[in-house]
Amino acid sequence: MQLGEIYKYLPTSTVGKVLALRDRGGKSWALLDFTELWYDASLLVPADASEYKEIKFKYRKSNPHDNVRSIRDLIKEKEDVDISGFTPSGGG
Repeated sequence: MQLGEIYKYLPTSTVGKVLALRDRGGKSWALLDFTELWYDASLLVPADASEYKEIKFKYRKSNPHDNVRSIRDLIKEKEDVDISGFTPSGGG
C-alpha cells in the first residue's frame, strides 16, 4: 500500500485515495481522502479507479446571517396578512 493509491474499505465499501499511513497498537492504518478517517489496513483492498469519485468542493465566502430573516421581518409579515378573502367553512 502506497500513498495516492485507491483502496476500498470492505465493511462499508468506502473508496478513497490513501493520504497517510501509520502503525498503532500493532495494526496498520490508512487515512482515506473521501472521509478523512483512519481505516484498518487489513480491511482495505485495492479498488478500481472507476469506483473512485474525486472530492470536489468550494469554500463559500458568505455571511451566514445573509440568509436569515430577522424576527422583526417575520412579525411584520404576520401582521400584514390579509384574511378578508377567506370565508369560514366547516361543520356547525
